Amino acid sequence: MKYNNVTEAIFINRPNRFIANVLINDKIEKVHVKNTGRCKEILKKGTKVYLEKSNNPNRKTKYSLISAYKGDLLINIDSQIPNDVVYSSILSNKIPEITNVDLLKREVNYKNSRFDLYFEKDNIKGFVEVKGVTLEIDGISLFPDAPTKRGTKHIYEIISSMEEGYNSYIFFLIQMPNIKYFKPNITMDKEFSDALLLAKEKGITILAYNSKVKPDEINLGKKIKVLL
Repeated sequence: MKYNNVTEAIFINRPNRFIANVLINDKIEKVHVKNTGRCKEILKKGTKVYLEKSNNPNRKTKYSLISAYKGDLLINIDSQIPNDVVYSSILSNKIPEITNVDLLKREVNYKNSRFDLYFEKDNIKGFVEVKGVTLEIDGISLFPDAPTKRGTKHIYEIISSMEEGYNSYIFFLIQMPNIKYFKPNITMDKEFSDALLLAKEKGITILAYNSKVKPDEINLGKKIKVLL
């Protein structure tokens, strides 16, 4: 997935979840942050970040913050992009577990949830719930980086869909390269972690893939090991 009009900047601070102040060519600019998560281990003063310039002249902020360096590791923090990456990867048959689908739809309601993707293949129907992962500690990716009751609810309803005959998946897109392992962040959210373990025990397929990340691009990388 390509971004347009990408600009390099230096992160200064983040007054709230939606806004950050950055330095562009020695000028302070207020920008939109495309991730409401904490990202405290990434967005630190002096960090090199990348912005996408909006083509909407009526927007209050000219730029959106899409990625940042953590040491030598470039991490995409755009929370809207994982769905796009997984959607396009399924259509182009880059995910061996879900290939040659007859139908692929986005944002489909099921009971009290809206799952990211719905697919049909031959006589199989299923949902794919996508979670973007930006937290890395000691070479291991973790989710979530903040408690998520909504995420836990999604897992239980994915389990419910399987019990009703759907072939459903939980997909973690690690928004950084070279990561080899994923595990739930039990310290941050035990309820989510317990729900994910239950999903595995019930037979839900849990997938995790890392990403190929550039300042102006993010694409599906390699399948990595899920540690539960």
